[in-house]
Amino acid sequence: MRRLLMAALIGLSVHTISVSHAASQSKPASSTMPWNPVATFSILGVDPNTREIGAAVQSRVFSVGNGVLWAEADAGAVATQAVVDVSYGPKGLELLKAGLAPKEIIRKILEADTDPRPADWTKQGRQFAVMNARGEVAAHTGPKASAWAGDKQGKYCTAQGNILAGPAVVENMVRAFETTTGHISFRLQAALEAGQAAGGDTRGMQSAAMIVVKKGGGVWLNNDVVLRLQVDDNPEPIKELRRLVEIAARQRSPRR
Repeated sequence: MRRLLMAALIGLSVHTISVSHAASQSKPASSTMPWNPVATFSILGVDPNTREIGAAVQSRVFSVGNGVLWAEADAGAVATQAVVDVSYGPKGLELLKAGLAPKEIIRKILEADTDPRPADWTKQGRQFAVMNARGEVAAHTGPKASAWAGDKQGKYCTAQGNILAGPAVVENMVRAFETTTGHISFRLQAALEAGQAAGGDTRGMQSAAMIVVKKGGGVWLNNDVVLRLQVDDNPEPIKELRRLVEIAARQRSPRR
């Protein structure tokens, strides 16, 4: 008796995303881009009293914290996003350690960008923010960054993002960081929550991350990392990040 074998066909569906442009900036044509822009909102901040330096980010991409956030104790922090060039992170930290001002660092790194691909969807589409240990900040939003894209500076902080619901996202982030009390991790967390409440990334949520550094501030010997948290894939990454921030806070509390 002949046996018939049934072959199962697996269909791969492509998830397409429609973005409403809230600004005059034009989105690079996806057909010419090797990957989609990393739609992201992030914040860099410093606590001048504790000298802790921190950064936090949320995005509708997997594991956004792997490339966007960079920080080093007594130096500062960097966020490289949109059309991400990860090398901007370590380059920015090296120039911070050399004593350059954030605005000058942005100018130098952009001028040295030798990406051979078309500038209208690489160099002109990048977002880049730098903050030194004193809380002096500067940010760059390329003219081709996917709309809505922009940045907002505050006292000891800068917020930036692309493919956002509108300027209220970064405005609310700065306001939340400046008005929230307590450890810097809670202030960064409040900024992310405020950005999301204002519409956040128009594509939705997937991952979030946070880093806080201070010289000798880690829980282990010769450790400057106060906390480094990543939520790589979660339907509510900001909510899950808060859970981790609260656990970290309890671990830092003196034992009774």
